[in-house]
Amino acid sequence: MTQTALPGLVTPPKLLKDTLRIVPLGGLGEIGRNMTVFEIDGKLLIVDCGVLFPEETQPGVDLILPDFSYLENRLDDIVAVVLTHGHEDHIGAVPYLLRLRADIPLVGSRLTLALIEAKLLEHRIKPVTQIVTEGQVQKFGPFECEFVAVNHSIPDALAVFLRTAGGTVLHTGDFKMDQLPLDGRITDLRHFAKLGEEGVDLFMSDSTNADVPGFTTAEKEIGPTLDRLFGQASKRLIVASFSSHVHRVQQVLDAAANHNRKVAFVGRSMVRNMAIAEKLGYLDVPPGILVDIKNIDNLPDNRVVLMSTGSQGEPMAALSRMANGDHRVVVGQGDTVILASSLIPGNENAVFRIINGLLKLGADVIHKGNAKVHVSGHAAAGELLYCYNILEPLNAMPVHGETRHLIANGKIALDSGVPEESILLADNGTVIDLRDHQADIVGQVEVGFVYVDGSSVGEVTEADLKDRQTLGDEGFISIITVIHRATGKVVSGPEIHARGVAEDDSVFDEIIPKINAALEEAVLNRSDHTTHQLQQVVRRVVGTWVNRKLRRKPLIIPVVLEA
Repeated sequence: MTQTALPGLVTPPKLLKDTLRIVPLGGLGEIGRNMTVFEIDGKLLIVDCGVLFPEETQPGVDLILPDFSYLENRLDDIVAVVLTHGHEDHIGAVPYLLRLRADIPLVGSRLTLALIEAKLLEHRIKPVTQIVTEGQVQKFGPFECEFVAVNHSIPDALAVFLRTAGGTVLHTGDFKMDQLPLDGRITDLRHFAKLGEEGVDLFMSDSTNADVPGFTTAEKEIGPTLDRLFGQASKRLIVASFSSHVHRVQQVLDAAANHNRKVAFVGRSMVRNMAIAEKLGYLDVPPGILVDIKNIDNLPDNRVVLMSTGSQGEPMAALSRMANGDHRVVVGQGDTVILASSLIPGNENAVFRIINGLLKLGADVIHKGNAKVHVSGHAAAGELLYCYNILEPLNAMPVHGETRHLIANGKIALDSGVPEESILLADNGTVIDLRDHQADIVGQVEVGFVYVDGSSVGEVTEADLKDRQTLGDEGFISIITVIHRATGKVVSGPEIHARGVAEDDSVFDEIIPKINAALEEAVLNRSDHTTHQLQQVVRRVVGTWVNRKLRRKPLIIPVVLEA
């Protein structure tokens, strides 16, 4: 039967000599936070180190990082971090890892390293980097890495083939098999076939579109749609996409040039990333087409295109602020907004909220649901099946996707002839050992979510998030009371203040006698009482009453002082 993640924590056995251990710290059961640790002969190699973006159930959180606690006592054993491409879900957590050890070598393609170096500059970290290209073979300690060109929604993506004493692993990163890409750089299936001839012990492949039949549409098919929309628009065009989607931005620039429009980049990451892409030759900018956003008011509306961030409904991104009327760009009647990106699971409500806000402002909103303005950057089921047939791996471990995606990828592996017992459906923290061409799940280590909230990293807990949700959904009540230490009689208060619970605080007048009686009884019944115990008494009395009377469960903050 298929090997699945072990229930609960199971301490893995001591790692044997010439055995390759694989521990995913993120990217399994979720879209984002991709990070995998490989270990052999006392050394560690990391592939990718990305972030996950928060959902509505995580209020106040900016980013979610992989849990580095598995590495905290092994930092000096890390020989390199290989970055497959420059998307945030694969490089976004690198600054936080380098805070723990700044000189860990970062390995990747030219564009990928340029994007992460710009990000690290903001964190005041000067990294150690090594540029690699497709076809290059490089050793990092006991790991020999061979890099393979793959096509994705960002240029310069690489798969990595690991040769170790424990066996061989092909990790695809994110990829698809666009046969007519804008930059002419296809996924190198000849290279895949060569590796298949050598022998792939474990195939770790992108699962994001594994449940989508057939083949992913070519990126260039978006061009005619954009050109048509640009021709129809009578006022300003606002196009939202990922800030690293160079191919999508290229098509927007081309369409703008065809229709005599100027383009302004909106959003700090969009401005930064496109400047890097243009400098390195990955973005072909038609002469004179770019303008600074400060100057767009000097142009007629039918000459303006705004290339913006915020396609996923991120609260602080440019498009969200436009929809909320909190941006220098004021969206108005007749403007056309194009959401040229996929909808990441978990972001649906935030994106639909933006769409509704833009529609209320009078804009026409075009998105994947009503026009061909986005194609995926991930291989669909037909493409994955091709890869399995070319590589003929002995073992398969689907990565990069929610549980449904991983299971769908596993079924493709089974259909292609991978033995069922050699298909590993793992979770974050699952420990896999590869030895003598056989991969087995041998343990489960604890990995959690590490929340970034402003300048704090890892200080926000699940309990904090639950309190924030309660505050947002149910409101809060504070009760301040001063009692006589000996008698328990109330000297001052209770003062009750509520927010988001009832229209008028006078509704709580009914509960005040119950609080007084409960405190007095608690003091008389127990001479060694503490203020904490008395606060719990107040919390129970108020909580029971509010739940029964107002049908709410607010956050209750009692304060009891003794005089």
